[in-house]
Amino acid sequence: MGTIAEQFYEYGVVPVVVLEDAKDALPLAKALIEGGLPCAEVTFRTEAAEESIRRMSEKYPDMLVGAGTVLTIEQVDRAVKAGAKFIVSPGFDPEIVDYCLNKDIPVFPGCITPSEVAQAAKRGMKVVKFFPAEQAGGVSMIKAMAAPYTMMKFMPTGGINAKNLKEYLEYDKILCCGGSWMVKGDMIRSGAFDKIKELTKEAVELAAAIRAGEKR
Repeated sequence: MGTIAEQFYEYGVVPVVVLEDAKDALPLAKALIEGGLPCAEVTFRTEAAEESIRRMSEKYPDMLVGAGTVLTIEQVDRAVKAGAKFIVSPGFDPEIVDYCLNKDIPVFPGCITPSEVAQAAKRGMKVVKFFPAEQAGGVSMIKAMAAPYTMMKFMPTGGINAKNLKEYLEYDKILCCGGSWMVKGDMIRSGAFDKIKELTKEAVELAAAIRAGEKR
């Protein structure tokens, strides 16, 4: 998990993708890679998710492709078999978390309460998702929870975009942010992959600029 977490930090942003049709998987992957973000969390909300992960992973083996919105162990198995390199769940499901940890599958469960963070910390985890970020209190809530759990880093997702990315990435306990503003469903459906590439490039540059300011 260390290397994946390091990659997440380097990118600053993880595109959260909903694919309705697997035919869009490769053009999308190409747009993300050319935009400077060879990474995608493909949500398991659609029938096309598994095949999309398979196509991306086979065509671009160096791309960091994972499965999001994973709700069952069966989905974990299907996602990993398709080539997913990490698993993200919207909430903290002990069964899924323990299954992944026992099989050395990188997993990032959603945590929005101190009790959920405590369950993750108890298992030796160092990174958790924070979802839905804006609705659950945003950066101020993350700061409040991070105070007692100093070892934990957070990946907020939900309501994050180019306008509020700065307030999240400036906080040192935030590893990266999940976002869909550069990969919106209507852009994918209409085949606007050049636009996706352009927005991805802007997101990468924005994240890098924020992080550069952090280090000064």
